[in-house]
Amino acid sequence: MLDNSDAFIALTGGIGTLEENFQIASWAQLNIHHKPIGLLNVDGFFNKLLSFLDQAEEENFIPHSARQIFISASTAEEMVDKLEDFVYKPDPVAAQLDWSKGNNSKKRKMDLSLHL
Repeated sequence: MLDNSDAFIALTGGIGTLEENFQIASWAQLNIHHKPIGLLNVDGFFNKLLSFLDQAEEENFIPHSARQIFISASTAEEMVDKLEDFVYKPDPVAAQLDWSKGNNSKKRKMDLSLHL
């Protein structure tokens, strides 16, 4: 799903929906992808979640780059417009991470020898 999508859109849902959204968000924070997460906020369903994310950013529990990937819209048309306009602004630290599958050059060898 990650490789074949340009964005993610969540409809109203329960724990599984939240878990999947935050997994995708954590991957973005780890610089695994730069794709937005759209929350289709029908009848304000995600309002409290969005407030929580805003507060977490204000209190420096999450960086702005982690908060900005969550896009909220109350209609599908508005969501498509916002997703098309989305521009990812990476976190300076996370931007240095490389999780590409073929990158073995950064693996470190551990010295497990016993010195007495």
